[in-house]
Parts: sequence; C-alpha cells; structure tokens
Amino acid sequence: MEFNDVYDKDRNLTGRVHRRGTRWKPGEYGLVVCVWVYDGKGNLLLTRRAKGKSFAGTWENSGGAAKAGETSRQAIARELFEETGIRAAEEEFEFLGSDLDRCTHYDFYCLKRTTPLTQIVLLPGETDGVQWASMAQVRRMVRSREICRIIGNQFLRQEQALLRRQSAQD
Repeated sequence: MEFNDVYDKDRNLTGRVHRRGTRWKPGEYGLVVCVWVYDGKGNLLLTRRAKGKSFAGTWENSGGAAKAGETSRQAIARELFEETGIRAAEEEFEFLGSDLDRCTHYDFYCLKRTTPLTQIVLLPGETDGVQWASMAQVRRMVRSREICRIIGNQFLRQEQALLRRQSAQD
C-alpha cells in the first residue's frame, strides 16, 4: 500500500496522507514529477507504458507520483531510477516548471544523460520498451498519438526550453 502527501491548492503540506488508488477529496492535491532525459544531440529518452497500465502501449517520459515524505527532487530521482535504471543526484535535475490541474501539482525537470539503450533497465509492469527519439520524431509521435496525450501536451509546452538546452550542448 502506497501513500502520498496531501497538499492544498497553494502547495502547502496539510499533514495528511492519501492512499494511492483512492479518490482525492475536494481541495486535496498530490504531487507528480516528470523528467525529460536528453542527450545533448537533439534526442529525448522515451519509455513505453506496459500492458495493463492506463495508456498502455504509448510512449512517455519518466515520472510518477511522489510518495509520502518525499520532496519533488527525491521523487524524480527515485522514479527515473525505478523506470530506467539511470541514477542521478537530486541536484542534477534541472527544474523546468510546475503546473496544476484539478487534484495534482506537477513538477517538470530535464536531465542530460547519454546512457546507451543497452544499459537501460526497464521496470516490469511499468515499462516494456525504450528509445532515443529526435525532437522531430517526438513531435510526429505527439501528432499520431503514439505518445500519451497528457505527456504530448506537456512536451509541446516545454519543447522550446528543451531545444535551448539541446543547442547549448553543441
């Protein structure tokens, strides 16, 4: 059984916890973190959602819900490692921004890594495929709905910031 911290709309911790898989009460918010791993050569690391998961078979960046007691950076370091086997120190993640929807605060990060696909360790039941995709490929995948709609919209909002980081590496 997994628990998440409960935040208010202004992102203040309430001191309460929420059991994962149950409905959020009005005025309660969780924290979800996402990371775009880029290689400095114009490519982003994508994983494919495993069968049995929502949006199964679609591609996404790494991320997930912060567990109770975790900071945003602790959560993103854990999620990236769990889903890919990539280890990164909390301070290596570059913050891109935050967002809010009806019951979730989102934090978005990027991280430069050149990990070969042969070194990626997928998490059974979570991910069943991995690829490096160019920014142009990602745009095409968003249009063709090969990328989960939520992640696709996130990419489109953050594309320019990711392009700046990719070009700064040249």
